[in-house]
Amino acid sequence: MPMIIASMFAYLVAQSIALTIPRVFEAIVDGPLASGDRAAVLPLSLLVLALGTAEAAMFALRRWLVIGPTTRVEARMRDALYAKLQDLPVSFHDRWPSGQLLSRAVSDLGLIRRWLAFGLVLLIGNLLVSIIGAVILISMNWMLGLVFLVCSIPLWIVGYRFEGRYSEVSRRSQDQSGDLATAVEESVHGIRVLKAFGRGAHALSSFRARAEQLRSTEIEKARLDSGIWAWILIVPAVALAICLVLGVALAAQGQMSVGQLVAFFATAAVLAWPIESIGFLLAFSLDARTATDRYFDIMDSENEITDPEHPVSLERPRGELAFRGVHFRYQDSPERFGDLLDGVDLVLEPGETMALVGLTGCGKTTMTALTTRLYDVTSGSVELDGVDVRALDREELRRHIAMAFEDATLFSASVRENVLLGRPELTGDAASDPAVAAEATRVLDEALRIAQAGFAYGLPDGVDTTVGEEGMSLSGGQRQRLALARAVAAAPAVLVLDDPLSALDVATEAKVEAELRSVLASTTALIVAHRPSTVMLADRVALLEGGRITAVGTHSELLRESEHYRFVLSSLEDEERRARTETRGLIDDELPAPQGEEAVR
Repeated sequence: MPMIIASMFAYLVAQSIALTIPRVFEAIVDGPLASGDRAAVLPLSLLVLALGTAEAAMFALRRWLVIGPTTRVEARMRDALYAKLQDLPVSFHDRWPSGQLLSRAVSDLGLIRRWLAFGLVLLIGNLLVSIIGAVILISMNWMLGLVFLVCSIPLWIVGYRFEGRYSEVSRRSQDQSGDLATAVEESVHGIRVLKAFGRGAHALSSFRARAEQLRSTEIEKARLDSGIWAWILIVPAVALAICLVLGVALAAQGQMSVGQLVAFFATAAVLAWPIESIGFLLAFSLDARTATDRYFDIMDSENEITDPEHPVSLERPRGELAFRGVHFRYQDSPERFGDLLDGVDLVLEPGETMALVGLTGCGKTTMTALTTRLYDVTSGSVELDGVDVRALDREELRRHIAMAFEDATLFSASVRENVLLGRPELTGDAASDPAVAAEATRVLDEALRIAQAGFAYGLPDGVDTTVGEEGMSLSGGQRQRLALARAVAAAPAVLVLDDPLSALDVATEAKVEAELRSVLASTTALIVAHRPSTVMLADRVALLEGGRITAVGTHSELLRESEHYRFVLSSLEDEERRARTETRGLIDDELPAPQGEEAVR
């Protein structure tokens, strides 16, 4: 802030120098030019040159002073916004389109920085310069100065009316820009689907409609802007015309010297830009205010999932995971619908592997998300070693419980960085230590082996290959295996797997399951199972039905005792049978046709 104030001071000095130059013109006209003393013109001309140079230096100083602090403010605001987005719960991101968040983080903050560096300084500076200039004009000739001031009154009236209408349109424009960014982001991420279904023209049509809507709003903004510009340009011109007529008359009557008349209009010319810029700067300020409001829409969002004031710490958790009377409903769920989870009771003993099965949409994925507080229970509790997870620091909780999701998301980073994401002590600057580097390599190799992700070594740069945005350069099965390796590498006390093998072929799945057994032997695991083969990994199986756990037991016990379990399992078997058929068909298509005797046989 001190640098911005200093920049404003430099601007005021520059404009004060500009307002001084007309006085030198007056001295030249009424002095050397009137008397014919040519020798006296040179010193005064050099004075004008010196004042002009000083004015230019002050303008340069203003820019130099303001660039550092304003870019620093922008960087801090962007860091704070990113930190807030990371801290806000998943439910917030479920509601907010990514394009809206992106436009606030980039476009809005850039606008705020430009306003701080340019708009704020010039708006306050030009208002002060206009007031100082008006006082100078009145001191030169009260009649002409008064005419100039009276003519400026319509500008303030128009500006007041302009503010209310322009603010509304500006907000609509910036919101529509965010919607347009969302449309682009969705189309880019879904480009494969659009191409596969030949819906590129449809997406383009939808985009054009949004773009045309934004264009109409921008035209409305431009119309409002041009309206105030018309007043700002016409009113001073009319004022100067009236002053010119009166000034010539006063000079002819001897009430003003020619030098005073020249100085008056030179001063008015200096004031032309500060007055004309008011409309532009007012619009700029309104845009910046809207951008600030949009920024604080995010920053003021309440985070309902926070760390406790006095968190409990678990140094070496045993891995007992318990759901006790858990109820959960999404915030946007209509009241007429009941809770998605309606009193879940389930206990996983330390080192036990529990498979969670149920029909599609019964809440299995939601139940796993409650373990790491991606969402918080509506009532009841989720406990780790008898401690409510809400009593733990979120960072510590997520060190103890690692997740692998069905929808595997990778980051635009190397395979190594993606897999070791949950082990910060093995990455970054720490990896320069040979001992740490050796341990990181060991953990990485073991995780890739367990997840059957050895393909990573065959990539162009091996495990240091950058996989691209969201890992889309890899197949779905490859992404899932790396996501599973990431969860295994975290070495958690509890491993939560949300059907992490759904994109794998049957042979690879069998290998992964065989390797997983060694990990699951010493780790508590909750596995959402969509295949009967995944159920075979578990010590016990929990059946989720109607928002509750209706049966818990071994696979054979539930087969014998639960009709609903048999129904669910038959559904899973049908899905697996279809997957096997599709996989076999793909393999047959890729095999060369038999030739010669093989074809005969």
